[in-house]
Amino acid sequence: MEFDALLLLSFGGPEGPEQVMPFLENVTRGRGIPRERLESVAEHYQHFGGVSPINGINRDLIVAIEAELARQGRALPVYFGNRNWDPYVEDTVVLMRDNGIRRASVFSTSAWGGYSGCTQYQEDIARGRAAAGPDAPELVKLRQYFDHPLLIEMFADAIREAAATLPGNLRD
Repeated sequence: MEFDALLLLSFGGPEGPEQVMPFLENVTRGRGIPRERLESVAEHYQHFGGVSPINGINRDLIVAIEAELARQGRALPVYFGNRNWDPYVEDTVVLMRDNGIRRASVFSTSAWGGYSGCTQYQEDIARGRAAAGPDAPELVKLRQYFDHPLLIEMFADAIREAAATLPGNLRD
């Protein structure tokens, strides 16, 4: 069976000053982080108007993915869900179910493995499917890509370009 959608799964972030503390409380729930520490972290967000760039970056990524899929003649709907902020993965998977999606690939924006970058996203997928109930779409998480040749090539190119701007004595 082929995929009939793609779910872009990410961390999430606040999109306005009034969202910063609720977002931080959500991210740290159950971890006993002192209020003073949350307020300190919130100040960093406030320097940028209370907006994390992550959701905007992800929306731009979705536009690029949709364009590339269309270019290849594979028009798939691309859905967006987050672990820690709107749009929450649970709501997104319910929407996918309601739209008749049966099987979707899941692209996590975290290239790296480990608990928060891999295992926790599997838990997020399970939560989303549980929220959608027995008719939830099958969600197949794509592999981590930290070692994908194209990602490595992109990093190597960027390093070479940056190194070329250094004075000669620092390049060697």
